[in-house]
Amino acid sequence: MRTSSVLRVLRRSRVLAALAVAPLLAGCFSSGGGEQGAGGGARLRVALAFPPAERLSPYGADGTILSRLGITESLTALDGNGAAAPALASSWRQEGARSWLFTLREAAFHDGTAVTAQAVAASLAQAARARPAPAAVSGVELTAEAVDRHRLRITTGRPDPILPLRLSSPGLAVLSAKAYAHRGTVDPAGSGTGPFVLKKVNGTASATLQRYDGYWGGRARTAGIDVRFVADGTARTNALRSGDVDIAEAVPVAQAATLDAGARRETATARTTSLLLNSRSGPFRDAGLRAAARAAVDTSGLARGVYEGHADRGAGIYGPAVTWAEGKHLRPGGRAAAKPADGTAVTLATYDNRPELPEVAQVLKQQLEKAGFRVRLVVREYSRLESDALAGKFDAFVLARNSLVDTGDPVAVLAGDYTCDGGYNLALLCDRGVDRAVAAAERTADPAERRTAALRAEAAILGTDTVVPLVHQRVITGVGSAVKGVLLDPYERALVGTGTRR
Repeated sequence: MRTSSVLRVLRRSRVLAALAVAPLLAGCFSSGGGEQGAGGGARLRVALAFPPAERLSPYGADGTILSRLGITESLTALDGNGAAAPALASSWRQEGARSWLFTLREAAFHDGTAVTAQAVAASLAQAARARPAPAAVSGVELTAEAVDRHRLRITTGRPDPILPLRLSSPGLAVLSAKAYAHRGTVDPAGSGTGPFVLKKVNGTASATLQRYDGYWGGRARTAGIDVRFVADGTARTNALRSGDVDIAEAVPVAQAATLDAGARRETATARTTSLLLNSRSGPFRDAGLRAAARAAVDTSGLARGVYEGHADRGAGIYGPAVTWAEGKHLRPGGRAAAKPADGTAVTLATYDNRPELPEVAQVLKQQLEKAGFRVRLVVREYSRLESDALAGKFDAFVLARNSLVDTGDPVAVLAGDYTCDGGYNLALLCDRGVDRAVAAAERTADPAERRTAALRAEAAILGTDTVVPLVHQRVITGVGSAVKGVLLDPYERALVGTGTRR
């Protein structure tokens, strides 16, 4: 069956699925969300695509959930140009090659204790000891000590010119001592600093947030948030259409046309969908077979077909939303010659929280089989897939990854995802040439030179054929007609804030 025929069948299937599930959704989001909360302001009802994968620990993918809901904050944030901006730290200055002095603003944790330099140092020490390490500090030796109540000195093992950017990561959220009361776990409930307090979590199903009236940035306009974690994209969209939720994250492109134009907010992001090939174990340890898989992939129809124009064809790890990389990608060198697949059996995995990914995987399955591979497809919810992927239990993995989400620094995603010590290395890549190129980029302080070094490291990574960029995504957020102040963040770190309301 040709690729276009596969896409037509998939499109018919998802439309029928949407029609079938719609009658089942009535009332499934009704949790009193329309009631006025204590202190005034209607509560918001939000449907998120990704259930917690790590019990809402900030050190992994769940850190972004916490920041998007306004529960946690880091010392710094990212401004619209991707530069470090004040957050819990009001200012900072570099003291030497490896030392920075940060001055804290007056703020309080959700449990009422003060945000002091000692508390921040203790929180950062917990993050530095976490295993696996948060992606932002993977391979970074970081220590923090209080100078006085409001000043904090942070030192790195080697010069780190982008430390203020690194500290903006959701994985380095500052939490009170309460979060670490139980050894070996991190509990953000009642221990963050954002405009909303996490009050209750019902496993991977839902969470309840209340407004934090002591927030340093001002009182939120809404009394609280009722969150539902809904992996099914059709269910999220139907809930928005029926008025059962106010905000629906990651509306599937197949459902976008079912929403009124005013309810669709499309945001260009730094998110790239890629095919990752396991280079540590299984058949793709062989560089020749990786080259064969890369040669088999045709990305031309994915952006137009599966993504229906809401994506751009893959150009590299960095997409067109990363404007400085546009048209400047370097040609990968040193690629192995492709070997015949000869019926090699491989397992291709992806997750359905982003509903386009299973369709992408179906098309890739067809393309790989045409090239002579035998492909078994595994599709699960992300929270049930990540640990197996990191453990190398799949031969290939389709991942949608925001290349700037961890720090805003283009080098950080390379270090975290593609080096031997990377904490989110789903490709299981360990290549000395890649590690040297990434290390050289990490040592480069000048922003323009750092970007050039990042592009050289990108070319070295692509030259191993462990990652095949497929498309660069635009994210569609569903927003109810009465809702104002939704944060449409290209870095996908924020969604609701003090001004979000209905």
